Amino acid sequence: MVSADDKVIVGISLSGGECHDAPEGRRLLEDMGKSEDLLPLLMDKAYEGDETRLLAELMGYLPVVPPKSNRKEPWEYDKELYKRRNIVERLFRRIKEFRRVFTRYDKLDIIYLSFVYFCFSIIWLN
Repeated sequence: MVSADDKVIVGISLSGGECHDAPEGRRLLEDMGKSEDLLPLLMDKAYEGDETRLLAELMGYLPVVPPKSNRKEPWEYDKELYKRRNIVERLFRRIKEFRRVFTRYDKLDIIYLSFVYFCFSIIWLN
């Protein structure tokens, strides 16, 4: 999921439960398109791979993600800006208030994703 704040999503896609999130995140990043301004892109450590960070830079974003602890060559990142990632976590908290989303009762992706969009509509209207 790509979000602008704790109520607005920019993009969302589903992946298999056994799949890693990074390839899906790169696809969402490509779907967003290039940024005219150098906007910060706050990412979870799951997206800290070289390929994802390079793609973010090529798309005109400033990747703000801490390196994993086992990185041989860690990089510096804006720790104060990274603290704002809790806004994204609040978005996930809001969506998990809907039990049907949290427990994923729906078997078909299209039905599940439709209800997720419905939930975001309710969140946005409140």
